[in-house]
Amino acid sequence: MSRRRTVSTKKKLALLVGAGLVAGGGAFAMAATSNAAQTAADSTVCQGLATALGNNQKFIADQRAAPDAQSAARIANRDAVVAQIKVQQEASGCMVGESAQDSQITQPVTEPVPGAESSSPAQTAPPAAPDAPADPGVPGDGQQVCDGSTVTLSGEGGAPAASSNQFPAGTTLRVTNLDNNKSTTVEVTSVSGSCALLNNAAFEQVREPGKFLIRRALIEKVG
Repeated sequence: MSRRRTVSTKKKLALLVGAGLVAGGGAFAMAATSNAAQTAADSTVCQGLATALGNNQKFIADQRAAPDAQSAARIANRDAVVAQIKVQQEASGCMVGESAQDSQITQPVTEPVPGAESSSPAQTAPPAAPDAPADPGVPGDGQQVCDGSTVTLSGEGGAPAASSNQFPAGTTLRVTNLDNNKSTTVEVTSVSGSCALLNNAAFEQVREPGKFLIRRALIEKVG
């Protein structure tokens, strides 16, 4: 006659509690990992917005320190960009108004003013804009984005590039100035408060002389 081993009520209870603790521990670990990833993502966005805000605030301060005939227009454009970045900070859960100065910020080039001394640092002439569009592609054949957005410059130096609050780093955008039909294709390298904020080199490729804002812009995602 066979005997069946029976498990006491206390042992059953201990087994059930142990299984519950194992399952609960796994759920806690998964939640902790998810929260850590989300925190890292939020930190990257907030840092990018803080850097963009610092860049624009420094640009405004530099213009006020060494004003020229176009400084008022430049400052007005940047004030609008600063306000937009703060709205984006609030929407992203970041500290509104937090800024960080980028160590690679350079003094943006300015338009020469007739009669001014050529030795003045604030009157350095910008490089000549190309006569032909810098982009070999055909404007209009990409995915149009940010309809109705204006485009201005960030005041940052370096190779032609853009920053954006809608597209991640590595995205390729083509920006066309519909007032002169000049285009530039650039890669998004950082976060800003605009759909497409061009650095100095990229803006020079599509700008109209004496203007620091593109009101009629076609922005396309091409990569």
